[in-house]
Amino acid sequence: MSIEKTIRVLDGFAKVPDGGVLSRGTVVQTNMTHNPNFPDPPVNLADLKAAIGRFSALIAEALDRSKKVIAEKTKQREVVIDMLRLLARYVEVTCDGDMAKFQTSGFQPASATKPQTPPLSENVRKIRHGLNSGQVVVQLKAVPEAYSYELRYAPLGSGGTPGTWTTMPLVTVKSPITLNGRSPGTTYAFQVRWLGKAGYCDWSDSVTWMCT
Repeated sequence: MSIEKTIRVLDGFAKVPDGGVLSRGTVVQTNMTHNPNFPDPPVNLADLKAAIGRFSALIAEALDRSKKVIAEKTKQREVVIDMLRLLARYVEVTCDGDMAKFQTSGFQPASATKPQTPPLSENVRKIRHGLNSGQVVVQLKAVPEAYSYELRYAPLGSGGTPGTWTTMPLVTVKSPITLNGRSPGTTYAFQVRWLGKAGYCDWSDSVTWMCT
């Protein structure tokens, strides 16, 4: 007798931009509503729909950068994510290893093997969107002989020419660097250099990333 392996839901909601949480939540709410494969969900799907609607409204309101609205939006984001995670665990158990049944839920299945993501460049491991609009998270690669580092970034103008550079001194690059207040829809260039015994090395080639 074969035992079906549990199908896991692709989570990662904490790392998904607001728009991604909104779209993924909407798909799940739509697919789970009146779904005979999942007749007894632990979350009232009408409540989930209302929570998603409130989150969507707060995303729009937060564009004026009101701290109060942004805080409320962040709180509402967690409400939606908590509801989705409860539904995810329910779907994992209820589908009983049946992929066709699982896929009717609207959730995405997690890969059985963890993909290896290559670094963006010799110096930049990865760049991703932050939790809030205008946030960019940069992960740099450590250099064993480096005493310290500098990260600089600039918005790209017409023709891909960088504007005014902003430079950040860094003692260590063990943790990701979060940049706040960047302009959504703007593409930025990022460069890195490090300080060794012989002084600073040259700035690295640019890695570009569009802020959302």
